Amino acid sequence: MRLGLLSTARINEQLVAGARQARGVEVVAIGSRDRARAEAQAQALGVPRAHDSYEALLADPDVEAVYVALPNSLHVEWSVRALQAGCHVLCEKPLSRRPDDVARAFDAAERAGVVLAEAFMWRHHPQARRLLELREEIGELRLIRASFSFLLERQGDVRLQSTLDGGALMDVGCYCVSAARLLAGEPVAVSAQRVQGGDGVDVRLTGLLRFPGDVLATIDCGLDLAARDELELTGTRGVLWLDDPWHARSPAIELRRADGSVEPIAVEPLNPYACELEDFAAAVAGERPPRYGREDALAQARAIAALYASAEANEPTEAEP
Repeated sequence: MRLGLLSTARINEQLVAGARQARGVEVVAIGSRDRARAEAQAQALGVPRAHDSYEALLADPDVEAVYVALPNSLHVEWSVRALQAGCHVLCEKPLSRRPDDVARAFDAAERAGVVLAEAFMWRHHPQARRLLELREEIGELRLIRASFSFLLERQGDVRLQSTLDGGALMDVGCYCVSAARLLAGEPVAVSAQRVQGGDGVDVRLTGLLRFPGDVLATIDCGLDLAARDELELTGTRGVLWLDDPWHARSPAIELRRADGSVEPIAVEPLNPYACELEDFAAAVAGERPPRYGREDALAQARAIAALYASAEANEPTEAEP
């Protein structure tokens, strides 16, 4: 699969590193609105060609698929333009916070006969797959707790701009939502509270999601907190705990049984971006559909939209003195 990078986002460094470890994937070009930036990143990452516009990248006859890592508000627009140009698209998460826009993008993919996938790389890692296999070890699943935060101190960062669909939920909290949905299905009710910052984005958000079977999930995310990334599943007979769920730099799962014993479960230390790219490349080659497709991306957008609607509508109730 010959892949082009649409934008010079810093995450390209991680994607290209993953591509070097992925079977059948070659990054062949980078496109930017600034030729100097495109050429500088192409040289730094060892990518053969640099284009001075996104349109030029899409017109490159050697590019059969593109990775879209623009700010969130531009994901659907440029995914659709790439799809209409006949390119397969791997769009960085989240595809959108608006379900109608997600549906529009997948409609464009279906009309063009090409593949569109939302890039939640952590789900493709063996750690996530092993976690799904281990659920029965803890009995009946009752509670999920997911956290992801870091301290963003760079003023003017795109993640602090509401016009670019920034915010903690869109940047890191979407991983937590993705995990809860992967493990428990689709939420039947949600509620959320947020703290605003930047130019009006959520810099901190907590949410409660209720799933079928009375499974509850708590999520918390932030751009103004110390770095944290944890995932915990609690059942009737034990707990599954992951210290590094999203990036799997040191993948491992702890199985904490009701008798007090703790069993560490080793996981193969693969690059999650390589795992994601191999799944995408297989879909592009027509070998199988993407592991996570249209319905999953739509459900993710619906959950994010519901959390934002709750956070915007709910006013905290003051406790009695």
